[in-house]
Amino acid sequence: MSAEPLYKRVLLKASGEALMGNQGFGIDVTVVDRIASDIAAARAMGVEVGVVVGGGNIFRGVAVASKGGDRVTGDHMGMLATVINALALATSLRKLDIDTVVLSAIAMPEICESFSQRATLFHLSLGRVVIFAGGTGNPFFTTDSAAALRAAEMGAQAIFKGTQVDGIYSADPKKDPTATRFERLTHSEVLDKGLAVMDVSAVALARENSIPIIVFSIHEKGGFTDILTGGGRATIVTDN
Repeated sequence: MSAEPLYKRVLLKASGEALMGNQGFGIDVTVVDRIASDIAAARAMGVEVGVVVGGGNIFRGVAVASKGGDRVTGDHMGMLATVINALALATSLRKLDIDTVVLSAIAMPEICESFSQRATLFHLSLGRVVIFAGGTGNPFFTTDSAAALRAAEMGAQAIFKGTQVDGIYSADPKKDPTATRFERLTHSEVLDKGLAVMDVSAVALARENSIPIIVFSIHEKGGFTDILTGGGRATIVTDN
């Protein structure tokens, strides 16, 4: 394992569910603080970090549609959930004296700044952690798609997908004890095998922009920095 990070600029995607901890709903501040400490450790190594956080711990837009409601309204509600999570993570980072900015795809200037690529690159150049809120700003797109889009816009060298397990498996290992774990895959293999690690549009966008996807357990303290320096346990999706 090298002491130098393998990537200088990365996008971390954390699911909303990860922020719940063992709770059934909402935000576990101790979990958010731990994720913030891992991001702080990456910054201390000189890595520029952008973050996309999901909203599933608070609200899922598809839940409205599944009960006959309007999908667009539901997705807007889900976007607002991601803003709440982004503000929580920003608070935890600032407690660690990490300069952090929240950029929202939906304008809400009283709460956070609005997203633009120009603003993103400016804040990264000043050493700030940039948290992207509001998904893509459009309904019918997941926060996975937002992660791939923002990664491409910020020139990220890799997408780190923090999940509930330590990589990509052939099936959900919590439900299927015979599920096999993959060490390396190509973007096309993920799509062809229908592996549910990120949605199809997100994986396709990452493939088009030659951005590796690194899937690891967000619950492993120090796992983010371990993988950044060539150690740790993860599945790497790359065409190189």
